[in-house]
Amino acid sequence: MTSVAQPPSRSAEPAVIHVTVSDPRVRPLLRELGDEYSTRYGRDAHTELARYPDEEFTAPHGGVLLLLLEHGEPVAGGAFRRYDETTAELKRIWTHSAHRRRGLARRVVAELEREASARGYRRIYLTTGPRQPEARGLYLTTGYTPLFDTEADPESIGPLPFEKHLPAAPPQGKAASL
Repeated sequence: MTSVAQPPSRSAEPAVIHVTVSDPRVRPLLRELGDEYSTRYGRDAHTELARYPDEEFTAPHGGVLLLLLEHGEPVAGGAFRRYDETTAELKRIWTHSAHRRRGLARRVVAELEREASARGYRRIYLTTGPRQPEARGLYLTTGYTPLFDTEADPESIGPLPFEKHLPAAPPQGKAASL
């Protein structure tokens, strides 16, 4: 029997690609994050987005930037950078405004965790802003430990820190046992 390839459906899993900050497909991520930060915090967010050199999100410097593509277009993305020898710091977690409420941010975080573990990191650290309750909820529901008093007014804390310890990656070339 011959199988016929079907065109991708709307429910097909988005493809994961690794990119550099200079890739044109990253522009929607940077633009929407900048707009979101400016709207929520009332200041130019480009300073925050430019806080770390682009090369910190590349493999030679211990980082990664990935996008989820659907029909060739970016629908979500995120990055990590080396925080210290055993810790990756998540940054720039984003879901395109037209594609929210689909679980894409969870997928980005899971992909970043998998990549960090494969690169030998044992811990993930991140902060999110006090005016980003959906990000706070994402990290709480995906197993991150808050490093702040969750009962306190987030505005009184400032950036909200989280951590998650990663399981050791299986040795290269060996499948994990079930």
